[in-house]
Amino acid sequence: MSRDRAIRLLLADVDGTLVTREKVLTDAAKAAVRELHDAGIAFAVTSGRPPRGMAMLIAPLALQTPVAGFNGGVFVNPDLSVIKSHTLDPATAKQAVTLILDQRLDAWVYTENEWLVRDPNAPHVAREAWTVKFDATVVESFTNVHLAHTVKVVGVSNDLDRVAECEKLAQRTLGERASAERSQPYYLDVTHPLANKGTVVDTLSKFLNTPPAQIVSIGDMPNDVLMFRKTGASIAMGNSSDEVKAQASAVTESNENEGFAKAVQKFVLARVSTRRA
Repeated sequence: MSRDRAIRLLLADVDGTLVTREKVLTDAAKAAVRELHDAGIAFAVTSGRPPRGMAMLIAPLALQTPVAGFNGGVFVNPDLSVIKSHTLDPATAKQAVTLILDQRLDAWVYTENEWLVRDPNAPHVAREAWTVKFDATVVESFTNVHLAHTVKVVGVSNDLDRVAECEKLAQRTLGERASAERSQPYYLDVTHPLANKGTVVDTLSKFLNTPPAQIVSIGDMPNDVLMFRKTGASIAMGNSSDEVKAQASAVTESNENEGFAKAVQKFVLARVSTRRA
């Protein structure tokens, strides 16, 4: 970002970026956000998590901006009241579930208010419940009623190559009817075509009356590249793949080594100080 262009908003991914591998929001990360606020720079978060799964960030970070859950599938105020949501077409949601199961991944379904799983003992269910701080609802199958209100379908597997292959297959098969991107190496998120992190940038730009050129984005996964392409500057985490790093304008350290806080200091606040000097 050029030094004569103001930075007005930092938009951050959550898992792999803002929090550590153990999902801890460090004191350094909290202090970095406070410094952003003190410098007059807004801070916002976006994630594949449901909005309820980001509630624990709102008070520690004193969030005042809309929160973009489900990769932009649902925008909520800091009190979790819904501003805007995008649900999948029911036929597309059903096709996504079928495709994921046919590829031998487990499938989860999220509505605005519920997280639905078929097996509470399947891989990552317990870990996800601990992360988002609420339990899944166990169902025998995903019915038409569920699929009529689906915000996100997730494919889950510890076979990371299979998840990557399923991502490509979902993109080819679902086309423009859905956005299909990995939010973690073991998660494939299928959402409404307007529910992606590129659209999150556009939506927050309008909500906050902030040009995309004055927004900096930071993330670690392929789905974060969509917001990298829309913002004036972008930062990849040190734990990102080389492919993701190549799409960013800067690279910080990993989320295990205070990469977020260091990025705020080096690539955001330092530029603001230089510009004021």
